[in-house]
Amino acid sequence: MSSVSAATTAGRIGGRRGTRWRPDVNRIARTLEKAGLGFFVPYARLAAGDDPRRQLQRIALDVLLPGIAMGVFLLFWTVCASQVRTESVKIPSPTETWSAWKGMQAFAASEAAKEEAFLERMEALAVQWEKQGDSGKAAAYRSRPYAGPPTFAQQIQVSLATVGLGFLAATLIAVPIGIFCGLSRNFQTAINPLIQLFKPVSPLAWLPIVFVFVTALYEPAADARIFGRALFISAGTVTLCSLWPTLINTAVGVAGIDRDHLNVAKTLKLSWRQRLFKIVLPSALPLMFTGMRLSLGVGWMVLIAADMLAQNPGLGKFVWDTFQNGSTESMAQIVVAILAIGIIGFVLDRIMLVLQKLVTFEEGTG
Repeated sequence: MSSVSAATTAGRIGGRRGTRWRPDVNRIARTLEKAGLGFFVPYARLAAGDDPRRQLQRIALDVLLPGIAMGVFLLFWTVCASQVRTESVKIPSPTETWSAWKGMQAFAASEAAKEEAFLERMEALAVQWEKQGDSGKAAAYRSRPYAGPPTFAQQIQVSLATVGLGFLAATLIAVPIGIFCGLSRNFQTAINPLIQLFKPVSPLAWLPIVFVFVTALYEPAADARIFGRALFISAGTVTLCSLWPTLINTAVGVAGIDRDHLNVAKTLKLSWRQRLFKIVLPSALPLMFTGMRLSLGVGWMVLIAADMLAQNPGLGKFVWDTFQNGSTESMAQIVVAILAIGIIGFVLDRIMLVLQKLVTFEEGTG
């Protein structure tokens, strides 16, 4: 190797050793924004050494301002707890609410232990019947479910399944109708009176109609614990109340497509299906997902009332049954449920926001 090439190689190696690798902080920030984690962007920029003073100021504001608001809310809550009361109950304080949450956790742990003990007994009986040669009874014992009261986590699962089913049905109904409304002015003129007529109807009014349909069309299995009539009644009510934002936003998004794009599609002699998937849907996706976010929020709010009336074993039934107890501890459990409903609703909205950004390539934080 010549002296010149050796010196060049040494310079490259020395340059690599002397250069400190730095992450692409802008790319990290964009990734966090897309994931709905914009709160952590200043932390990532601070770790990368990007204008530390500015990032510290932003972190201080992001923590301090919500902290002040939360402190004011807790103070207001504490004052209400000491002043608002009836002969039998009062508004629970934050401390009493925390104690109620710990009690609900203890109840869930106790039920889990009871269920485990029950399943062990059933397995022991099944083994005995197998030894006697009766596999039918053994299978019956193994399939016997635990009949204890549902825990708070199980009721949350039922509510999520209900709103997911209702939201899915609403999307499958609203998107095609919205597309036809956006593409055909005559179709929109024909269906618009129905939209304006049914859009403001309360879930309390829809539920009896849904009850009749579900009762007439669906016969649950004898051992159905979750997918009974009550779940489909609640899900149907959620569907009828939550499909309108998706329908309207889809129609607006499709109607707002640049006509030049459609004219080019005609010039290229694209089929109706090609125009739909290559031009119409991609152009309408931002507004479509905005409508879906609104629909999911409406569905989650409607679900609580629907669960109460349909006696679906979800959060709404939990709130109603707990209210019937009429004690301060019960009120504290209701407050726990309210906080859980709010947190779950926030998480569902964040999930829809992330999906919207991933599908539509939007950079806004929403």
